[in-house]
Amino acid sequence: MALDVCELLDRRLRAEVNYGDREVMLYALSLGLGRDPLDEAELRYVYEQGLKVVPTFATILAFWARLITPSDDLDFSKLLHGEQRLELHRPLPVAGTAIIEARIVDIIDKGPGKGLLISQRIAVSSKDSGEPLATLEGVGFYRGDGGRTGTISRAPPPHILPERSADAVISMATRPEQALLYRLNGDRNPLHAEPAFARRAGFQHPILHGLCTYGIACCAVMRTYCADDPAAIRNFDVRFSAPVFPGETLRTEMWRDGEIVSFRTRSLERDLVVLNNGKCRLAG
Repeated sequence: MALDVCELLDRRLRAEVNYGDREVMLYALSLGLGRDPLDEAELRYVYEQGLKVVPTFATILAFWARLITPSDDLDFSKLLHGEQRLELHRPLPVAGTAIIEARIVDIIDKGPGKGLLISQRIAVSSKDSGEPLATLEGVGFYRGDGGRTGTISRAPPPHILPERSADAVISMATRPEQALLYRLNGDRNPLHAEPAFARRAGFQHPILHGLCTYGIACCAVMRTYCADDPAAIRNFDVRFSAPVFPGETLRTEMWRDGEIVSFRTRSLERDLVVLNNGKCRLAG
């Protein structure tokens, strides 16, 4: 069945999301921060005194903005999170009400057997001040739905990583139960918790949320180049290239050229790149 591209592009969603320091601290803990309670750099993200917000917490605020649903006759069993982009307009408040406004901005049909890309853009602003907080763009890759629009187009090229050896490398271990903790942020897909469901999806056991890996990479960049200051992050973009299994060690390799930090993240145990073509823009 053909997809109604015009109808999809006309869709809009607006919602309010209330949050407080509990949600902010839970998110940081679910990324693995605070494992060493004597590490003062990490404590600022998991303790209410002087609390700071990890920039990628914006993905939690935007999680409820879903314009594509099972009623759209797309094969969700073959859906992958292809890319995630984030622009921070100012540091996120530790509490408040966020206004979420979402729309579909692009549909790229790669042809039969090659899949369909749907890009959704989400603007997050403060209800109290009206100021913009963040703009996110997530790309869903529907592997089983290419050739549904009647047109074939190409995705834009990815950010190219430098060919030299990495300027900095940092490894962060994940915990076996990390997906069970991260799902308390809102994404309760059984793929991340139920072994039988994961096996039916083609995985040996439940996988870690891609956005958890994304947040861990952001923490690695902040620690390396931002002195753990979230205000130093302006953009954080990445492509998801492979799933992560809870308990694996994630090594983020980074290259800095001026205000641009290029990065990728790999699973050390499998020597497999799980995040690729990463691009972070620093303030100033």
